[in-house]
Amino acid sequence: MRNIILIITLLFVVQMQAQDLQSYIQQAVKNNPEIQAFELRYNIAEEKVNEVNTLPDTEVSAGYFVSETETRTGAQTARFSVKQMIPWFGTITARENYAASLAEAEYVDITIAKRKLALSVSQSYYRLYSIRARQRVLGENIALLDTYERLALTSLEVGNASAVDVLRLQIRQNELVERKEVLGQDFLAEQSVFNNLLNRDESMEVEVFDSLGLPSVDPMVSLQDLNVHPELLKYDELYESVEQGEFLNQKESLPDLGFGVDYVAVTERPNMDFNDNGKDILMPMVSLSIPIFNNRYKSITKQNKLKQQELTAQKDNRRNELETLLESALNSRESARIAYRIQLDNSKQANDAEEILIKSYESGTIDFNDVLDVQELQLKFQINGIESVRNYYVQMAIINYLSNNN
Repeated sequence: MRNIILIITLLFVVQMQAQDLQSYIQQAVKNNPEIQAFELRYNIAEEKVNEVNTLPDTEVSAGYFVSETETRTGAQTARFSVKQMIPWFGTITARENYAASLAEAEYVDITIAKRKLALSVSQSYYRLYSIRARQRVLGENIALLDTYERLALTSLEVGNASAVDVLRLQIRQNELVERKEVLGQDFLAEQSVFNNLLNRDESMEVEVFDSLGLPSVDPMVSLQDLNVHPELLKYDELYESVEQGEFLNQKESLPDLGFGVDYVAVTERPNMDFNDNGKDILMPMVSLSIPIFNNRYKSITKQNKLKQQELTAQKDNRRNELETLLESALNSRESARIAYRIQLDNSKQANDAEEILIKSYESGTIDFNDVLDVQELQLKFQINGIESVRNYYVQMAIINYLSNNN
C-alpha cells in the first residue's frame, strides 16, 4: 500500500533540517553584499571617533611692513604669528562620545539586517521544501493511478469496466504529470531567489528534504522577548546619541580658548647705541572666543528634545507593530499545527477507503469513479498537509526573527 505522507513527527529529521538551514543562513550572512555594506558603514562610523579627536587647525600667519613702522628700538619690518584655538574642557571627549553613540546605532543595523536576511533565507527554503514535497506526492499519485489503470484494463477484459474508465484514469494521470512539471519550473524560479540571497550562482542546486514533520513541543515565546529586539534597541541607541549630541551642544556653547605668540622683526636704528636697539619683539597671547549670539545652541537644544520625543513615539509604535506580528505568528503557528493534525486524520481515512476499494476489486466489483474520487481526496489531504508544515515553519521563522531565539 502507498505510504501516508506526514504521519509521524520525525524529530531527527527536523534537527538535521535545522542544521542544514543554519549553514545556508551562515553562508548568506558571510556573502550577502547588503550585510557587507552595513559593516562598512559601521567601520566608517567607528573611524569618525578618530576624526573628531582633533584640535582646530593651527593658524600661522606672516606679514611684511611695506611702510616700516618706526619705534624707539627700531623699525618693524615683518610680523609672524602662531595661534591655536582649544575647545572648552571636555568638548573633545563629548565629540568622541557622540560619534561612538552613532557607531553603536550603526552596529544595531547590522544585527537587524542579519535577522532579516535569516528570515528571507528561511522563508525561501521552506517554499522550496513545499514545492519538492508536492512533486514527490504527485509522483506517488501518478504511480498509483498507473496501478489503477492496469486494474481497469484487466477489468475491461473481463467486462467489469468500460473504456471510459480507462480514459478517465489516463486523463487524470496526465493532469498530475502537468502539475508536477509546472512545479519543476516553480522550483527553479525559487531556487534562483534562494541563491541570490546567498549571493552565489543562480543555477546552483539547493538540497531540501522531501518530507518534514512538526516537533512535538513548540518553543516558548513571550512578548517580553521584544524588549531586547534589535529594532527596538535601535531606538534606544538613537535616543542615547541625541543625549550625547545635546551634551556636546552644551559644551560647544561655552567659550573657546586660544593661545599664540607674535614675533615682530625689528631693525637697528642707525648711528644709535643703546641696549634694546634692534631688539625683536616676542609677544605671547591668550584669546577667548565667546558665543554671545547663542540662539543657534538654544535651537539645537529644542530640536534635541523634540527628536527624543519623536524617537519615543516611534519606538512605542514599532513595539505595537512587533507585538501584533508576534501574536499573529503564534496564532498562525497553532493553526498550522491543528491543520496538520486534521490532514493526518483525513489521510488515514482516505487510505482506509483505498483499502476497501482494493478489496472490492478482489471480489470483482470496483467503481473506478470512486477510485478517482478517493485518489483526489488523498492528494488534496497530502498537499494540505505539506502546506500546513510549510506554514508552520514559516511562522517559526517569523517568531525567531521577533523573539530571542536567534
